[in-house]
Amino acid sequence: MGAGLRMRAMILAAGRGERMRPLTDHTPKPLLVAGGRRLIEHHLLALAAAGIDEVVINHAHLGEQIEAVLGSGERYGVSIHYSPEGAALETGGGILHALPLLGAAPFVVVNGDIWCDYPFARLRGVEVRRGGAHLVLVPNPPQHPAGDFLLRDGLVGDEDQGEGGRLTFSGIGLYHPSLFDGCQAGPFPLAPLLRRAMAAGRVSGERFTGRWFDIGTPERLQQLDNLLRQRGES
Repeated sequence: MGAGLRMRAMILAAGRGERMRPLTDHTPKPLLVAGGRRLIEHHLLALAAAGIDEVVINHAHLGEQIEAVLGSGERYGVSIHYSPEGAALETGGGILHALPLLGAAPFVVVNGDIWCDYPFARLRGVEVRRGGAHLVLVPNPPQHPAGDFLLRDGLVGDEDQGEGGRLTFSGIGLYHPSLFDGCQAGPFPLAPLLRRAMAAGRVSGERFTGRWFDIGTPERLQQLDNLLRQRGES
């Protein structure tokens, strides 16, 4: 990262959370509570603890609630900038839309519907190639046994080459802004951009074996809430 460029982060919070209904009929998914805190609040506090204090949050479904609850971010130790979308732009389109708020340095992106104890400060020491990314991968959870990508010699790939199983993308990544060069405004997924960069050897990665939850169903939200309350975490 160049001198004077501060690492910023984006939390993806624009999804409708269809699998979480009826909980998300009147509450956006990132505002659902586990361990006495909203899911997105866990991220904000973890980012602040890592010294990443400028955060962009995109939103669409019930987005006004997110702004009303989180405000400027001051009480979490961060400064929040919002990227409203109206209609959701998918992951790739949402990041592209928010690029003017994210700056010229590589930036962290984290899904708003996960929970983890990943140490975000670790990403400060990662060098991301131009047009590339760095992905945090985790062991495959029961609901996603096939995994997403391969990790070999520090590089992430998508094609099987010999032995080695796939890992699951955690929803945490560090992206170079130039990854989105040539993209057009509007809804589009992130995965094709990542696969193109993988084919060019521009995506590094790491395996994280700490605690990680993909909050995709009410049952998994309850499991996380039980875990955090049992451990006295909030």
